[in-house]
Amino acid sequence: MLKNDLLEQWDRENFFHPSTHLAQHARGESPIRVVTGGEGCHITDREGNRLLDAFAGLYCVNAGYGRTQIADAIAEQARELAYYHSYVGHGTEASITLAKMILDRAPKGMSKVYFGLSGSDANETNIKLIWYYNNILGRPEKKKIISRWRGYHGSGLITGSLTGLELFHKKFDLPLAQVIHTDAPYYFRRPDAAMSEQAFSAHLADELEALIEREGADTIAAFIGEPVLGTGGIVPPPAGYWSAIQDVLDKHDILLVADEVVTGFGRLGSMFGSDHYGLKPDLITIAKGLTSAYAPLSGSIVGDRIWKVLEQGTDENGPIGHGWTYSAHPIGAAAGVANLKLIDDLDLIGNAADVGAYLNTEMHSALGDHAHVGEIRGEGMLCAVELVEDRDNRKYFEPSRKVGAAIAAAMTERGVIARAMPQGDIIGYAPPFCLTRQEADRVVSVTADAIGAVLG
Repeated sequence: MLKNDLLEQWDRENFFHPSTHLAQHARGESPIRVVTGGEGCHITDREGNRLLDAFAGLYCVNAGYGRTQIADAIAEQARELAYYHSYVGHGTEASITLAKMILDRAPKGMSKVYFGLSGSDANETNIKLIWYYNNILGRPEKKKIISRWRGYHGSGLITGSLTGLELFHKKFDLPLAQVIHTDAPYYFRRPDAAMSEQAFSAHLADELEALIEREGADTIAAFIGEPVLGTGGIVPPPAGYWSAIQDVLDKHDILLVADEVVTGFGRLGSMFGSDHYGLKPDLITIAKGLTSAYAPLSGSIVGDRIWKVLEQGTDENGPIGHGWTYSAHPIGAAAGVANLKLIDDLDLIGNAADVGAYLNTEMHSALGDHAHVGEIRGEGMLCAVELVEDRDNRKYFEPSRKVGAAIAAAMTERGVIARAMPQGDIIGYAPPFCLTRQEADRVVSVTADAIGAVLG
């Protein structure tokens, strides 16, 4: 292809990149990659490099790159009707069909789908609905939201507050006062190495109970959590965790929001993480896997008990005062319909379960005994390798060494993209569901080579 030699200059002069060291980028001290194409599990850039994307963009290109079925559905919808709003009873064939397809796949007890564009705005919607719900029930003090340290729920004001990662709070005046945090279900970083998983889960439930007692159950509206911690380290819950947490929430009449932006639509080898772990949520957040990121679309799946109160609220107060211009955008909805059909037709969730298990097993075989590998963990098509200075004593590297970032960079040099996760030296993997065993072998071998190059 013809290369525009001004493109990198324009990038540094004009483009505000998210999650980027702005000064270094503007000075030319960090690389620019202009991505030009993709097929299956691979992307290509304008330099002609072909890389195996073992993180599916941002855990979102679940169906894989280059799926013409989804692209054709988007083009057909754009030609027929590029946009109309969904206010006051308006809809399109695509948005109505997709809502039904989602509820046909959702856990029991869910009632309706509200569409947005991103996981962040879906969680903003969830919190507004929770506050509205308690106001309608005459409980104006029951408004606090409990989240978890290391959880990720977005980058807005409320959603950035829900997120339990320092980078998303620092210098932004977050978290807001309505959000409080409890401990993460991070077994590798448990306070007492002698604890079993069950004992650690009981400890976390006790900590949650104590937090509720300190704050007052009559002030706490909801608890939000990812079925598997995502950006906080790709951490599956310890045994018994969700059962113990739900018992506490039920005892105090606290709603449960399952943030399934990462886990929804097959990432764990199950349609939803809620079913995978036996959660009974009142609200479910969806986004990434809904369209495999072929178009922006998110959703809040509203449970029966909340929906009944929302109906009551509009009988008492008139139409609900919440909406986005692009709610249920027909192009996003068309992408969602085609994506979910494709996932079913190709049994991509079955492949995610099979090849995901293979990836985790092979990663254990290759690196489980490495002196600087503290833990290898995963579930479905998710995997993480946590690096430590001393595995026997769980001694971590000094953050200034940026070991995780160095290993991820070494992997990219070798043609495989993984992600250096924040707040630790953790290499994360979330490949497209179409990953083959041969491609999984390459991910493992490149990981081992990169760790060897950086740490020996």
